[in-house]
Amino acid sequence: MYPEHDRPASAERAVTAYQPTPITPAAVTPAPLVPVQPHEMPTVASVVLPDGRVVTGYAVSPVQPEPVAVKSAVSRAAVNVALGGVGFLAVCGGLLLLTTFITALTALITQLITLAAVIFGGWIAVQVMGSGSGKSGTTVNIRRAVFKRNHFHG
Repeated sequence: MYPEHDRPASAERAVTAYQPTPITPAAVTPAPLVPVQPHEMPTVASVVLPDGRVVTGYAVSPVQPEPVAVKSAVSRAAVNVALGGVGFLAVCGGLLLLTTFITALTALITQLITLAAVIFGGWIAVQVMGSGSGKSGTTVNIRRAVFKRNHFHG
């Protein structure tokens, strides 16, 4: 069933090399052209081969290329960069407004603290330096005191 290999396949086998035969332009004869109406294709086409045989077949309609999607004048990457720039400017404007708000709020709080200190300080000053016109209070009489041997005699 299978051929037996009783000979070694090394150097005993002859190697055959095939060289291609070049085709010269004189050996090639173009096929005759079949007249065709400029805007119409016949339903059956005939081609005469170089050896004189005629091959007839149905005409194949020309292949229409696929419609190419129309590209916009501006690339998508440029649109993305522009939108990113607009978003960045919006964020920067928002941050600027936020920092302005924080600065104004800090100034307001500082002014309120200063106003409270002035009012409270004025109230304290009025309480301490108030006029003695009949208001009740503690009266302190200072007399001459005598100190003898580090002991107070009043």
